[in-house]
Amino acid sequence: MFELSAPKHRAGAREWAALAVLVLAVTLLAIDGTVLSLAVPSLSESLHPTATQLLWIGDIYSFALAGLLITMGNVADRIGRKKLLLLGALGFGVASAVAAFAPTAEVLIAARAVLGLSGATLMPSTLSIIRHMFRVPKQRTRAIAIWSAGAAGGAALGPLVGGFLLEHFWWGSVFLINIPVMIVLVIAGAWLLPESKNPTANSIDVLSSVLSITTLVPIIYAVKGLFSGDFGVIAIAMLVVGLTSGWWFIHRQRHLATPLFDLELFKVPAFRGAVVANGLSIFALSGLLFFFSQYLQLVRGLEPLQAGLVELPAMVASMIVVVFVGMFVGRLGMGGSIGIGLLGAGLGLAGIVVAEGLEGFVVLIAALVIAGFGIGLAATVSTDAVVGSVPRARAGAASAISETAYELGVALGIAILGSIMTIGYRQRLPDLGELPGDTQHAVTESLAGGLEALGDTNAGLVEQLQHAFTGGMQFTALVAAGILVVAGISAWRTIPRKFEVDEQTGTIEVVTQR
Repeated sequence: MFELSAPKHRAGAREWAALAVLVLAVTLLAIDGTVLSLAVPSLSESLHPTATQLLWIGDIYSFALAGLLITMGNVADRIGRKKLLLLGALGFGVASAVAAFAPTAEVLIAARAVLGLSGATLMPSTLSIIRHMFRVPKQRTRAIAIWSAGAAGGAALGPLVGGFLLEHFWWGSVFLINIPVMIVLVIAGAWLLPESKNPTANSIDVLSSVLSITTLVPIIYAVKGLFSGDFGVIAIAMLVVGLTSGWWFIHRQRHLATPLFDLELFKVPAFRGAVVANGLSIFALSGLLFFFSQYLQLVRGLEPLQAGLVELPAMVASMIVVVFVGMFVGRLGMGGSIGIGLLGAGLGLAGIVVAEGLEGFVVLIAALVIAGFGIGLAATVSTDAVVGSVPRARAGAASAISETAYELGVALGIAILGSIMTIGYRQRLPDLGELPGDTQHAVTESLAGGLEALGDTNAGLVEQLQHAFTGGMQFTALVAAGILVVAGISAWRTIPRKFEVDEQTGTIEVVTQR
C-alpha cells in the first residue's frame, strides 16, 4: 500500500516505544477474551447461569463494544485519542474488579457490559494513534503487523495464564490480572503516547450515536432469540426497533455534513472488502472457539492449563504472520493475501471436524495451526487496508468502523454459531425420560450443567452427552469453514492488489486491481 505525497517523517525510537504501549492495550483485551472461555466451566459451577445467561456472559462484552465503537472512534478524533485511551484504561480496570467478585450471573453480565464500553474507547484509539505516528507506509504496515501479533500473543497467553490461575485460584482471578496491566498502561501511556485529533472535527451528532446503538443491540438480540428458539413477541419487537433505527441512521448519515458513520468510505473497494472480510472471519472463528475450550475440558477431560497448551500453537501461528506478511503482500497483493488467509483458515476449521473424531491431539493441533495462521494473515492485511485507505484525520472514524465489524462478528459469531452449536447438541441428546425433571433441564441447557447434575452416577449417559456435544461442534465447524471459504473468494475478487491515497484530498486510486 502506498500514499501519494507520503510524509517524509519516519518513526523513531519514541514512536516504537509508544507502539509497545498500544500493543499492551490490545494484548490485554485479547487475554480477557480467551481467558473467559476457559473460565466457563468454573464459573458455571459457582454462579449456575442458564444457557442464555452463559451466552450473554460471553457476548455482552462484544455487544456493548460494537454498539459504541462508532461513537467512540469519532469522540477520539474530536477530544484526542490519547485522552480517550487513558480514560478507557481506567474504566477497564474498575470493571475488571467488579467482574472478579461478581456474586451472581447478572452482576457478571453487567460488569462485562462495562468492560465492553471501556474497550470501545481503547480499540479505535490504538489504531488511529498508529496511523498518526507511522506515516511511512512500510513502517505503518510493520507497526500494524506488530499490533496484530500483540493481539494474537494475548490470545496465546490467555489460555496459559488463565489455566494457571484457574488451577490455583477461583474463576474471578482471571479478571484481576487486568488491573496491574492497566496501571502500567496508564502510566507509560501518559508519558510516551502523542496526542492527536482531527483539527476540523465537528461536534458528535448525539442522535446518530443513539441510533447506532438502537440499531445494533436490538437486531443482535433478535438474532439470538431466533437461533435459540425463543423468537417471541419481544424479539420481534426488538427486530422492528433495530431495523427502523438502522434505516433512520443510514438516512441521517447521508444528509449530515460530517457523518458519524462515513458511508462514502464503503465506495472504496479496499475499505469495503477489508471490513467485510474481517467481520466474517471473526464471525466464523469466534463462535466456534467459544465452545472449543469447553470441548477440550468437558469431552477430552483436560485441565484448564492443559486445554490452554493445546490451543497455544494456533495463537503462536497467528503471531508468526508478522514475519511473513511482507512476502505475502508483495507476491499476492492485499486482496490475494486476505483471500488466501481466509481460505487457509477455512481449511483449518474443516480439519478440526475430522480431528474431533480421532484419538490424540496431533491432527487437532495441526488444524488449529493452519486456522490460526490464516486468520492472522487475513486480519493483519485487512486492518492495514482499512487504516491506510483514509487520511490520518479520519483515522479514528475508519478504525471504529473496522473494529465495529470485528466486534460485531465476535458477538454474532457467539450468538448465531453458539446457538447452532446448542441446537445441534440438543438434537443429538438421547432419551432423557427416566431422569428427574431438574436433571433433564440441566442436561438440555448445556453439557457443563448436565455433567454437574449427573455427577458420577451414570457413566454411559455422560458418554452419550459428550458425543452429542462433539457432533454439534463438528456441524458448527463445517458451517464456520464454509463462511470463511466464501469470504476468502470474495476478498480475492473484490479487494485490489494495491491502491494509493492522497493525504491532502483523501481520494483513492486503484493501482493494480488483481
